Amino acid sequence: TCMIDGVEVNLNGIAKGSGMIAPDMATMLAFFFTDADLPPSVLRQLVNDNLPSSFNAITVDSDTSTSDTVLLIATGARKISGKPIRSIKDTRLKGFAKALKEAMQDLSQQIVRDGEGATKFITVNVSGAADDASARLIALSIANSPLVKTAIAGEDPNWGRVVMAVGKSGEPADRDKLKVKIGTFDIAKNGRVIANYNERPVAKYMKGREIVISVDVGIGKGVAKVWTSDLTHEYISINADYRS
Repeated sequence: TCMIDGVEVNLNGIAKGSGMIAPDMATMLAFFFTDADLPPSVLRQLVNDNLPSSFNAITVDSDTSTSDTVLLIATGARKISGKPIRSIKDTRLKGFAKALKEAMQDLSQQIVRDGEGATKFITVNVSGAADDASARLIALSIANSPLVKTAIAGEDPNWGRVVMAVGKSGEPADRDKLKVKIGTFDIAKNGRVIANYNERPVAKYMKGREIVISVDVGIGKGVAKVWTSDLTHEYISINADYRS
């Protein structure tokens, strides 16, 4: 629940998806329902504003489908006492917009956690790119790399595969300024492994269920964040053992 102009409103959501998941959404269905009295134009803009940081920032296997859908439906049962809300810039929407953002991010990340055969939830952070669009392409290249995903499934802190994925993105990157972190551990700086690198604590970190990979490509101020899962034998079994 949240408040709009002193009126308590409800917001609920449900989503389906575990395979064929990639921006833009893929074979995924997500529905959000509210009893707030909001017009379609406002609902549409609220969803569009939050898609880049939620359902369009996830990937399980980079494959897509024609059935992807995200809907926000309002019944209007909870009437607002003041004048009607016609714009997302209306300050009375602040609480609802925050609740919707949190709900969309939570459900989109749950889809990744429930990915076919997934044992790890992976956050990929990219900074220092030419712009945000470039950072997103680099992040997706890392997140969709079979070699990166299998290394994580095998709990191997193979930073060379991360650097490979940066390179194959085709986006600008400065090799001599490149930085790589896994979790809180600095792995590489200025394009090479750090002095006195100790893999043991990093390997221990890789045994956890949540992995964070951070890369700075040393070009500009572009940033991006995407979420993905590992690639396991179970994923192969699921998709090899049935015929559609």
